[in-house]
Amino acid sequence: MMEHKGYTGTFEYDPDIEVFAGRVVDLRDVIYFEGKSVKELRSSMKAAVDDYLDMCKERGQEPDKPFSGQVRLRMDTRLHHAAAVAAAATGVSLNTFIVAALKRTTAR
Repeated sequence: MMEHKGYTGTFEYDPDIEVFAGRVVDLRDVIYFEGKSVKELRSSMKAAVDDYLDMCKERGQEPDKPFSGQVRLRMDTRLHHAAAVAAAATGVSLNTFIVAALKRTTAR
């Protein structure tokens, strides 16, 4: 992964064409970038994000924010019940309980 101005890009290497190809993953809009080296890939991502932000500015549109801080979850009713009971047992809201669980299982 790599980041530029708060946007995150993921990439893969395609050995058939010897190119790294990536996309920005935290937008509804699609932004692709590529390069034959990591340096080219990073430069391509920066240019793609900057072009996207410039295009939004020219159009008078707000660019997508990488994340709003809100997530809608769908889960099995039994899991929902178990999580609600566990949250109540620890004296926190379901939201706080889920956020704590995510923090424990992610690198950030």
